Amino acid sequence: MRVVSALEVAEALPWEPLVQRLAHTFREGVESPPRHHHAMHRPDGEATMLLMPAWEREGYIGVKMVNVFPQNAEHGLPAIAGVYLLSEGAHGRPLACIDGSELTRRRTAAASALAARELAREDAETLLVVGTGKLAPMVIEAHAAVRPIRRVRIWGRSLAKAEALAAEYTDRFDTSAVTDLEAASRQADIISCVTLSTEPLIRGAWLAPGTHLDLIGAFRPTMRETDAECLVRSEVFVDTYAGARGEGGDILQAIDEGAFAFADIRGELAELLRGVKPGRSSPDAITLFKSVGASLEDLAAAIEVWERLETPA
Repeated sequence: MRVVSALEVAEALPWEPLVQRLAHTFREGVESPPRHHHAMHRPDGEATMLLMPAWEREGYIGVKMVNVFPQNAEHGLPAIAGVYLLSEGAHGRPLACIDGSELTRRRTAAASALAARELAREDAETLLVVGTGKLAPMVIEAHAAVRPIRRVRIWGRSLAKAEALAAEYTDRFDTSAVTDLEAASRQADIISCVTLSTEPLIRGAWLAPGTHLDLIGAFRPTMRETDAECLVRSEVFVDTYAGARGEGGDILQAIDEGAFAFADIRGELAELLRGVKPGRSSPDAITLFKSVGASLEDLAAAIEVWERLETPA
């Protein structure tokens, strides 16, 4: 069995092929039982273990184990760590143990980029990234692979971290850190939220016509990155209905507040890609994509890694 490092994962997953692989897998579908979600009570706070299996009907089998420790930020460590085990489908033999953290970061950003490819305006040029963690640079790169991004604005609770991230991309974009989140939101074409917030950061009243809102961070019912008004004003899409119903904090809390209903969701990503449901209704419409992650995405990314390593161009 081959052990695949984070560096090998990064080199094997350039954005455009990864987005295309995800699109193909969403259209074709896989078997993907509900994610196993286990709360772990640790001495320094609550952590989460996620187990995410998926398999093709005739093909690869995979499972990811992820540990989420939000308190790691206090120690300068990534909040998410994990591994992915990929097996062949004919006899179930393990093929590779793949670094799960890099795989997760890249497939998560690529799924949002795929949704933006379907939902964001084609002329979207200004990207606002809310959050400065390990996913923040990934969403900059992934969105820039599907839309003509020229300006990147970055907001974070730590201005120093936002400025450091902005400095990394000054050679590619007009990039700067911002402190006024409302003003930056009103000027953005795409807003991508990658935080572990439990309180609304983006307000619906701030969204300009034509904005695409990409919500990645809130993967538990107790988390949210937006207020209910964001959902009320938007055409709402999700990565999967099952994930949104079980763990989409922004959606579930808006429902609890009586402002939104699950039936108001316009479609899931597979329906968009198959042409079953329409996307953006007009240039001035506000679109919202809520992602909590799906095992389908991990399997697609792991297959892309394996096939690129085994059959390099």
